[in-house]
Amino acid sequence: MRIASPGHAVFAATMIGVGILGLMKGDFTAEWQPALKGVPESQVLAHLCAFTSLACGVGLLWRRTAAPAARVLLAYLLLWLLLFRVPGLFHGLTKVDAYWPLSQTAALLAAAWVLYVWFADDWDKQRLSSATSNKGLRIARALYGAAIIPFGLAHFQYVEHTASMVPSWLPAHVAWAYFTGAAFIAAGVAVLIGVCARLATALSASQMGLFLVLVWVPAAATRSLNSFQWGEVLSTWVLTTAGWVVTDSYRGIPWLAMDRPLALTLRQTR
Repeated sequence: MRIASPGHAVFAATMIGVGILGLMKGDFTAEWQPALKGVPESQVLAHLCAFTSLACGVGLLWRRTAAPAARVLLAYLLLWLLLFRVPGLFHGLTKVDAYWPLSQTAALLAAAWVLYVWFADDWDKQRLSSATSNKGLRIARALYGAAIIPFGLAHFQYVEHTASMVPSWLPAHVAWAYFTGAAFIAAGVAVLIGVCARLATALSASQMGLFLVLVWVPAAATRSLNSFQWGEVLSTWVLTTAGWVVTDSYRGIPWLAMDRPLALTLRQTR
């Protein structure tokens, strides 16, 4: 086996679990939704998503298959982003709802890109040097930073709903809704401009993990969740593992380090 980091191991195991769940359901799991439905090809596509998750998750754990697995997962998520997420923006560029599915896919894409940079073999480095170099890693991190900003904006747009999900034993529910929303936005901006980016990604992943532990775990333990809520549980966990992988990409960098913004890096490499 080839374990590059704890985040890598958990992310790979999560992809395996997502794939198995998708094959058992015979339908799209939460991270692939919304997708094409009501057409004959939709079920085939759902099985393809499940198989890709399962195969790539297994492949990421083994030395000989880690590079092609990361390459396939990155390519598949990129196609999904372009074919099913970006077009959704044209239905409401000013609405946070339009960015939510895109942001979820973008966060997963960022994690897959980080793993691709880590595991790239000679073939990848020779033919796709830009994607596998330090510049590619910076793009992956920036993609994650941009992805989590709409998570924070959603807290502001749906503040009452967000506040209703704050654990009852915490005071000032609305204040917590605003605080966590601002935290996502601040973390995303910090990653994009390279200010304390390692700390920002770690805190954003921790915030998603805490939401799972403090909100969804007690909810599942005390009442029966519907299919949508179970989808939210799964999405929260998948996004937490994606953030964990991106956080691991900063290993060796001081927590409070100041880095160059991505735009400056791209200009200097032209």
